[in-house]
Amino acid sequence: MNRFKDKTVLITGAASGMGLAAARRFLDEGGRVVMLDIDESSLKEAAGKLPQDRVLVHVGDTAEQKTAVAAVQATLARFGGLDVLINNAGVASEGDIMQTSAEDFERVMAVNVAGYFHMAKAAMPELVKARGAIVMTSSVSGLGGDWEMFAYNTSKGAVSNMVRAMALDAAKDGVRVNAVNPSFTKTGMTEDMLKDEKLVAKFRERMPLGAPEDADGVAAAMAFLASDDARLITGVNLPVDAGLRASNGQPPQ
Repeated sequence: MNRFKDKTVLITGAASGMGLAAARRFLDEGGRVVMLDIDESSLKEAAGKLPQDRVLVHVGDTAEQKTAVAAVQATLARFGGLDVLINNAGVASEGDIMQTSAEDFERVMAVNVAGYFHMAKAAMPELVKARGAIVMTSSVSGLGGDWEMFAYNTSKGAVSNMVRAMALDAAKDGVRVNAVNPSFTKTGMTEDMLKDEKLVAKFRERMPLGAPEDADGVAAAMAFLASDDARLITGVNLPVDAGLRASNGQPPQ
């Protein structure tokens, strides 16, 4: 497929995990990709293995408005336009409300919510010109709740409703806004969880298609939502969770 030939995609959190998988997917489908991440060394290492004529690396913290503005400007300078924004950068913090420090809560909200706002606002004028699309990485934690992930759950709940609100406002300008909502996925963020065999077994028991998910599968869903194949889809939080929500989190009988 060449669904993104002559199109430019800006991806945040692109140095690893779902962001890197998305970069590879959009490149495989003919796109030009701007990879944005705070981790300069990992970002450059990852990007160095990709087609250099269609890749631009930009380093910055998406929690800061200046990063969003600079990333969009760099995108326009290199590729002349912007068609798709993948809002994917994220951080997590474990603990219930009493275990969560104010600093941890504020950092999670700054990256996972304010960062998505900064990126979308900076990108929107160009997306309107292109009648483009935004895909955000939310989570099944944004559709329900998890134990002892208070800050992360709060942030992803905000993202899920940000998608709905932004989709309504942007539709008049031809811009679609959707989200993927993964569950337990193999990424750097879940590296420690993957070492817990009992935890992994519990997830497998509750997911009809098995667990953990692979980042490439999430990237495929991102590409679909960003493509013209999804031209009638906006304001959707798409579970990409191996059937977890369909099973209501219950193990097989």
